[in-house]
Amino acid sequence: MTDLKERDFERELSFQASRSGGAGGQNVNKVASKVELRFHVAESQLLSEEEKALVQEKLGSRINGEGYLQVVCQAERSQLQNKEQCIERFYELLRQALTRQKKRKATKPTRASVRKRLESKRRQSDKKASRNGFKNDY
Repeated sequence: MTDLKERDFERELSFQASRSGGAGGQNVNKVASKVELRFHVAESQLLSEEEKALVQEKLGSRINGEGYLQVVCQAERSQLQNKEQCIERFYELLRQALTRQKKRKATKPTRASVRKRLESKRRQSDKKASRNGFKNDY
């Protein structure tokens, strides 16, 4: 997997700015600082089919019905800062989606741990057997 930033995803991204909610006084009503980044996963020419499937699987909850991966940023008061934050978040999401989890190797329990477990079971068994008052007199 090559570095994601080298692939120039920015030509496949579309941005939409709108008014942000929350605190900010009159600035909130006048300035479109909230940025929504949209990326169409299925139509991307920069991702292989295998990578597209991985993104669809791992980021399915973030992909809308039209097939767009959406990232929204409205933390900053500046549209430019929000746009940069959206791009960074987009790359981070893709990076996480495209990294494969290593398969866990099953390991054998150590001899000492097996011995300890069996000793514990034997002690528990003895304890329960000692509670039993029945004696067999054939």
